[in-house]
Amino acid sequence: MPPSVPLLGFHPLEPALAAAADALHRSCPSSPRRAVLRRARALHALLVVSSAPSAPWPTTFVVNQLLALYARLSALPDALALLRSTPRPSVVSFNTVLSVLSRGSPRHPPHAAFRLFAQLHASGLRPTAPSLCALLRAAGASRDGRAGAAAHSQALALGFLASDIVPTALLQMYCECGAPRDANQVFDEMPTRDVVAWNCAIHCSVRYGYLARALGQFREMVRCGLAPTESTLSSVLSGCARAGDNRGGRVLHGWVVKSDELDPDTPLQNALLGMYSGCGDLDTALRVFDRIETPDLVSWNTLIAGFSGAGDGWNAMVAFVRLKDMPFGEPVAPDDYTVAALVSAAAALPAMHSGMPIHAQVVKSGFESSVFVGNTLINMYFTNDRPESARVLFDSLPEKDVIMWTEMVAGHSSLGEGELALKYFISMLQEGYKVDSFSLSSALNSTAELAGLKQGEMLHGQVVKSGYEANICASGSLLDMYAKNGALEGAYLVFCTIQKRDLKSWNSMIGGYGNYGNSEMAFKLFGEMIRELQPDHVTYISLLSACSHCGLVEKGKFYWFCMMTDGIMPGFKHYSSMVSLLSRAGLLEEALDLLMKSPFAKKCPDLWRILLSSCVALKDLSIGVHAAEQALEQDPDDMSTHILLSNLYAAAGKWDIVAEIRRRIRGMMVEKEPGLSWIEIKKMVHVFSADDECHTQIDDCRAELLRLKGNMQLLNTSENELLLSG
Repeated sequence: MPPSVPLLGFHPLEPALAAAADALHRSCPSSPRRAVLRRARALHALLVVSSAPSAPWPTTFVVNQLLALYARLSALPDALALLRSTPRPSVVSFNTVLSVLSRGSPRHPPHAAFRLFAQLHASGLRPTAPSLCALLRAAGASRDGRAGAAAHSQALALGFLASDIVPTALLQMYCECGAPRDANQVFDEMPTRDVVAWNCAIHCSVRYGYLARALGQFREMVRCGLAPTESTLSSVLSGCARAGDNRGGRVLHGWVVKSDELDPDTPLQNALLGMYSGCGDLDTALRVFDRIETPDLVSWNTLIAGFSGAGDGWNAMVAFVRLKDMPFGEPVAPDDYTVAALVSAAAALPAMHSGMPIHAQVVKSGFESSVFVGNTLINMYFTNDRPESARVLFDSLPEKDVIMWTEMVAGHSSLGEGELALKYFISMLQEGYKVDSFSLSSALNSTAELAGLKQGEMLHGQVVKSGYEANICASGSLLDMYAKNGALEGAYLVFCTIQKRDLKSWNSMIGGYGNYGNSEMAFKLFGEMIRELQPDHVTYISLLSACSHCGLVEKGKFYWFCMMTDGIMPGFKHYSSMVSLLSRAGLLEEALDLLMKSPFAKKCPDLWRILLSSCVALKDLSIGVHAAEQALEQDPDDMSTHILLSNLYAAAGKWDIVAEIRRRIRGMMVEKEPGLSWIEIKKMVHVFSADDECHTQIDDCRAELLRLKGNMQLLNTSENELLLSG
């Protein structure tokens, strides 16, 4: 039998246990985690089974060594079990476990650190600076600003704000909790600032978009005599990329090249690559990339995303092929970010030639269930006018997020499929997703195109309920919806509630009044707008359209002159409104001269049809025939031009030519697509077209039309009698 171990407490075993724990610590980098953890648990078991009720517990030195080993292995349950079984744990014991808890795990969220900190207090031990740092790290990891503020108060009460590490932990906590102003205040109140504190402050400023402050902090850091590290420069370069400050980024690049103290590591080189890509300088970005000795996945993703952001889809694909065909070193496997950037690049290219093969590559690589990749694929299909493919993909994805639903609403809205856009918007609400300003704006745009005032009013309620009344995107679309539906009072009320009106808001309001015949109000609003903003081409389309609707020739000529003076080149819609204005006013020669000088004379038959229509009304055969010839030269099979030409000859009494044109129309075997009108009654949309006999209440509709016609005849008779009697 083996000799019995004398029960002299743990003193005889402590040196051996300490040595064993130390050896396990040293073996961690080279040994498998599972094997080290198994041996650590064996040591823990030896502590337990070798104890006796009368024997003293080992010194906390051995316990702390084993706790540190568990912490290094992220074995949180084992660390907690050892801490609970230790009769008299020291503050170091608590700090070791607090440090692990503050990082969080699936079974132990960061908030568990607060409960352990309360136990530390209850044990009678005084927390130390590392205790507070762990507590602040837990608050930051859980994004709990109130808990972080409580920990801040605790640090103040315990006098730790003068320490070297607690203020920096406070700075990091406020940054993680989305409170950059509080972080900046902590930084300003720090008595001494080391490089870590400066790096945290700069990173926080960049993260929350305070780019000028970040650059100012960097300059102040240099003036204080502190040498920036690779981490410092990476943060500042990221700020330059977000601000599009290519010049500042180049200065920092020069700093990196000239500095003897800096050793540009891969993260710093990636930051340089990201800066040049973000600023659109892809030639320099490519040179930086080629100088990276061993590009990692971040390098490749940054390069591909840079090409994608610049709309250079082919070079993005070339970079992806290079990534897939790397001939040496460890292969770099693309991730979902790589694939998403590649799909975004392919959106600018024909879907049949590039996007669909990439979709096949997505499936082959196993990323078909990625929500991130799915969003970019759906966007690609909508960009390439393939909504049916987008719907098939959307239906096949097992998981969907709010961005994907919004993409479906916005995509169908942008392609003029308003009914489908509203269908997906309603489904999105029914699924319990919270709508944002972008999805609301897209749904409102759809109701504007569908002339669905009732649906638009319901969406207005949703805007108010969701708290987006002050959002410029949602309020602008709301205004546009009311204006396009002719509800100008509602549009003006929304317009008055917008505190900072953008150009879209002014244009919608001016266009609304112009399209519905209130030219005076449109001109008045234009006068108010130019005091704040410079008009654009859409503004002048609205003004010229208002002049055309109201027959204001001189006013139209004045705004045409203003547009040219502002340096805005007239587009098709500008010429369309102006030709319509002049020709309706009987100035056919002037309209013809303007049309002939336009860049659209040889490629837009619609302009000639506008002129031809006025020639029919004014019975001007010469200009009308010329306009018809020009329109038919560009679009020989256009039915409306043939019909207008027939009407022109009929107005001139040339019936033989009329008969010939009508025979030609019948020979074309083209059926004119009927125009449609619709009305919504009691949540049902009723659609009508010419010669439509399908409606279930067609007899009632005809009876009502006859009644209205009779009332109009009676009204005309009454007015004539009054005039005669007067």
